[in-house]
Amino acid sequence: MIQRFTLFHRITHGLIIVSFLGLVMTGMPLLYSHTRWGEVLYTLMGGYEVARLIHRACAVVTGIYAGLHLAWLLWRAATAGLKSMLWGPDSLVPQPKDFQDLWQDCRWLVGLGPRPAFERWAYWEKFDYWAIFWGITIIGISGLALWFPVVAVRYLPPWVLNAALTVHGEEALLAAGFIFTIHFFHSHLRPEKFPVDPVMFTGRVTEEELSREHPLYYQRLQAQGALETLRVTPVPPLLERLLPYLWIPPVVVGGIMLLLMIWGSVVRG
Repeated sequence: MIQRFTLFHRITHGLIIVSFLGLVMTGMPLLYSHTRWGEVLYTLMGGYEVARLIHRACAVVTGIYAGLHLAWLLWRAATAGLKSMLWGPDSLVPQPKDFQDLWQDCRWLVGLGPRPAFERWAYWEKFDYWAIFWGITIIGISGLALWFPVVAVRYLPPWVLNAALTVHGEEALLAAGFIFTIHFFHSHLRPEKFPVDPVMFTGRVTEEELSREHPLYYQRLQAQGALETLRVTPVPPLLERLLPYLWIPPVVVGGIMLLLMIWGSVVRG
């Protein structure tokens, strides 16, 4: 087994899963308050006041993991150097190769060429990463304005609250729709991953999987003699048996919310 993600990043991802699902379950019924399912879901949660408390608690968790990750980025920049974080094969910043990989991947999907060979990060992994930054910034700022309206209008014109309400709901809808379709497909529904990609739970992949999915990264590690330093012990047997079931709660909740969102967008009621 080869180490791909550290314990810190796996814990951060776990916080994302819990807080995001909580935010969607407590926020979407308000966006779809014109529907019967919106009313029923709020009733099951104990009413609007309880849902609001849960929503804000999940927002605080979001702020915590965002702050922790920013602190890690600063530490990484101080120890590894800012240049390596912004450019090169280990960087999560989009590179020219990512756009080439996207084009080549589209051609491969329709049978017009070979599949691209990925480095440490595939272009869709980088997109997922930066989408979180965008979403947290937009949803977070607008959410704070709605949470503390008196403070907001003390420094900003009142119409900002109306804008914040619209932006908060629409960006949340975009984020939920993307996570429950594109991200879930790449993580769970691809034939080679179904029913779950365990890497974000275990932090490790098999050497065969790494060489198949990220061949350029694997070859670079071999050339640098760094592959041996990333070898780790296999997944504990108990965790390996539980892994196929870890996907059930988030995927089921996400799938149900996606269907309800589609229904609420198409049917008035």
